Amino acid sequence: MEKREDQQVKRPKHDIIFGIHSIEEALSSDTEIEKILVRKDYENEAIKKILHRASIQNIPIQKVPIYKIDSITRKNHQGILAFISSVSYASLDHIIHETFRQGRDPLFLLLDRVTDVGNFGAIARTAEGLGFNALIIPNKGGALISKEAMNSSAGALAHIPVCRVKNLAGTIKYLQNNGIHVIACSDKANELLYKKDLKGPLTLVMGSEFDGISREILDICNDMVRIPMYGKISSYNVSVSMAIAGSEIVRQRME
Repeated sequence: MEKREDQQVKRPKHDIIFGIHSIEEALSSDTEIEKILVRKDYENEAIKKILHRASIQNIPIQKVPIYKIDSITRKNHQGILAFISSVSYASLDHIIHETFRQGRDPLFLLLDRVTDVGNFGAIARTAEGLGFNALIIPNKGGALISKEAMNSSAGALAHIPVCRVKNLAGTIKYLQNNGIHVIACSDKANELLYKKDLKGPLTLVMGSEFDGISREILDICNDMVRIPMYGKISSYNVSVSMAIAGSEIVRQRME
């Protein structure tokens, strides 16, 4: 028998909508849906149509036990619930072409499985302050862009474009094909951040709070750099690492 979690209703940390009709309406409008939760044993034809449409729109879908949805809301959710994003996602292709058209070198930040909302918000705040053109995030495996993330970013997420992509590896290759150098910041690198030329069209890659950048992503980046450490701890917090690396990039580009 499936183990059940505490049935006490949890106070949602995100804006949510629930029920078949509400989610159908959201999919037909300009509402940005972060992800959909659906009971894993659903048989409703209307839900099947919703999930098909969500898949076409590149919206993450998670099949869960019914008690998982009940723990978020006890209202008549009909076995389906959606989290609403606090931002409107931008087109990476448009930003690349527009930045080049304006005669500027693109500067992007790509996040590989950064899941902590506080870290994500802090990273967005730093990236916006340093003048990054956009954040690139995966549609699965990253932090939800919620009110909490918006607050952590001190409102920066309202100003810096966020591009949600289906496949990070494919996106990196697309960036490279557009003349954008992709460089990973990782403790696995041999070359120091301060020894690397970081000028020109560039995408900085930062990784998970737990295990850094995945091997798949590291293998296809153009270069890797590391931030020097002389203390006893093994690594910096990802938001701190991003601030250090981002500041060095901007310093070099100002020279």
